[in-house]
Amino acid sequence: MSAALLDFPPTGPSARDLMERALDPHMLLGMPHLNGNGLSETWLMKELGHRHWLMLACHLGIDNADFRTADGEEAYAAICATSLKDARFDVVQANNILTIHSRLSAVSRTRTSTRHELSVHGRSVGAVELMSTFVYRTIKDNNHSIARVTLPEPPGQRFQPSLLAQNAAGIRNGRLATHFGFSVLANKVLRTFRFDPSASQEFNGAGLFYFAEYQALADRALENWFPCKGPVVRKDVFFLGNIERNESVFFDLVDFSDEQRTVHGQLRRENGKVIAKIFGTWTCLR
Repeated sequence: MSAALLDFPPTGPSARDLMERALDPHMLLGMPHLNGNGLSETWLMKELGHRHWLMLACHLGIDNADFRTADGEEAYAAICATSLKDARFDVVQANNILTIHSRLSAVSRTRTSTRHELSVHGRSVGAVELMSTFVYRTIKDNNHSIARVTLPEPPGQRFQPSLLAQNAAGIRNGRLATHFGFSVLANKVLRTFRFDPSASQEFNGAGLFYFAEYQALADRALENWFPCKGPVVRKDVFFLGNIERNESVFFDLVDFSDEQRTVHGQLRRENGKVIAKIFGTWTCLR
């Protein structure tokens, strides 16, 4: 009589285990993380967005970033504003170890901020703040129907002040007069760049135009108009809407300063609806 030995595969890591691994502060950099100016801003924003969602899931006490409304509908922690400061991406090279120290704070019942300090060999290469709000589609598969929704919050939660949150609210309600030295309400357009996003490249798994692609599109337009544009130093992006697949989007140059190497631009739909305000400073702009 013989007995068959069953070779069961070992149990894999849980989603919670993998979340903790994904939040490791140290990353070995290679080609996927870089571009011709050093550290890739688009890759970085995607990575920090991922970390933001995982940190938010941990904060809410759930095992993955599957956010749901009270009635079980899928909700998304949509990035509604980003701020990059003191960037020195040009000093970052392949095989460097990028260290990301992150912290989360609740800004209000609907908004959450994560701040990320970036360094290589102990030397700061930038700081990023991301702010999100929970949203859902009021009309199935319609990206124009995105609306805010409140999810249950941890007991005893304390709210922390955020200048980015204040500026984002000022942009939305029209009360912020100036930003980066520009008139926020200026509507004169100097130049326009049309872009037709790809569903397989610029949209995320939720079917939304990915927040990191807003600044990527703006950079493509600016490189057309300012061929000698240097690495980014500072940038604020305020997100005001989304687009449908197969919908064109336009980047308008609203104002710029040669002396300050600073730009005020906006992304809009064909019908004129502004979906983002972008303010940035570069080492060179000509």
